[in-house]
Amino acid sequence: MPLRDFLILVGVCLVWALNVVVSKFAVGPFEIPPVFFAGIRSALVAIVLLPWLRPLPAPLGRTVLVALLLGGASFALLFIGLRTATASSAAIVSLASAPAAVLFAIALLGERVRWRRALGILLALVGIGIVLVGQGRLSASLGLLVVAISALAGALGSVLLKKLSISPMRLQAWSGLSGMILLLPLSAITESGQIAATASAGWNFVAVLLFSALVVSVGAHTVYFWLLSRHDVNVIAPLTLMNPLLTVALGALLVQEPLTVELLVGAAVAILGVLVIVLRPSKRLPKDLLFRGRA
Repeated sequence: MPLRDFLILVGVCLVWALNVVVSKFAVGPFEIPPVFFAGIRSALVAIVLLPWLRPLPAPLGRTVLVALLLGGASFALLFIGLRTATASSAAIVSLASAPAAVLFAIALLGERVRWRRALGILLALVGIGIVLVGQGRLSASLGLLVVAISALAGALGSVLLKKLSISPMRLQAWSGLSGMILLLPLSAITESGQIAATASAGWNFVAVLLFSALVVSVGAHTVYFWLLSRHDVNVIAPLTLMNPLLTVALGALLVQEPLTVELLVGAAVAILGVLVIVLRPSKRLPKDLLFRGRA
């Protein structure tokens, strides 16, 4: 891989990592209701990618389900978890998407797993477990459990995506539309104070929203798939594991999140496990679907 493309990939991973941190700001200090934030974010993505909504994809029902799992539902759960969990720990727990994707592939695609990938799955789950157990507060642990459910939703969406023929931009467009249609009414029913919170946050919220929707979902996502078109996925996929490391670093630098022994050990074990999973060959599950940033 040329140095230029490597630096571009580093930039993409940095954007993904920063997205987790700024999302923590949105639902934490800014007190934006998480389902509302996910819904308004989805709406902005749908508006920007409006031309990619036509013609209707087929099958429509499966496309909407995959779009929700990878987009609106996954992000809403992530934002709910981030209300009490740190960005650093959430990034590590999100690695659960890789072993979960393999397990879903076994059940739905007939994937076969040999001992090395099984060991990778075990290591990833042990590392995530260390991070979960190391939380000092029950609310933080519960928040990370919600983040884990978000990762499971994304993993299931990735496996179901294998059976669809849809371009990345069209999938993003439908993720935005389906998320908007589901989440905004759900927020109106289950949450309160949306207008007051956004007014209080002011331009800070606007900046976070534009970054999360446009820079991350549209920009970084497009560049990521451009890189995949130029380089073997065996090169790209392992390098994306710098994303959680960057999130931990940004969490410590920007919001002074503590770097506990449990977090560092759990991160090392989980990343090692995911690396084993990504490096082992798979006939039915493309490696770019195993793990990528929250785009």
